[in-house]
Amino acid sequence: MNIQRAGSQPSAKGPGDWFTGTVRIDPLFNPKAPDRVQGAQVTFEPGARTAWHTHPLGQTLIVTSGLGRVQREGGPVEEIRPGDVVWFEPGEKHWHGASSNVAMTHIALQEVQDGKVVDWMEHVTDAQYGA
Repeated sequence: MNIQRAGSQPSAKGPGDWFTGTVRIDPLFNPKAPDRVQGAQVTFEPGARTAWHTHPLGQTLIVTSGLGRVQREGGPVEEIRPGDVVWFEPGEKHWHGASSNVAMTHIALQEVQDGKVVDWMEHVTDAQYGA
């Protein structure tokens, strides 16, 4: 058994190459072989969001607070709320973030494949976001 104490890992600012707006990433756990699941708690301030991206083995989001938005390529922007669970298929291009006036926090779970969990792409425009 291993207990990872809250606050034992420092928070990090979401890098500008991957996010628009103010984002805080709190790592929860990183895999050690042979495990491959990675988890983080991510908080988006109002209007903040990821860039478009994909995950080689998919991604699960568990919304814990606030009001958010998600979109997969070619689909509508959808609202997400606490208790919602979102699954993105492997290789599915998507983005997620807060609503324009309410922050949102989710737990993000994804698996590592060949040392990689995500492929980052272009930023989501204000028009795509629906600002």
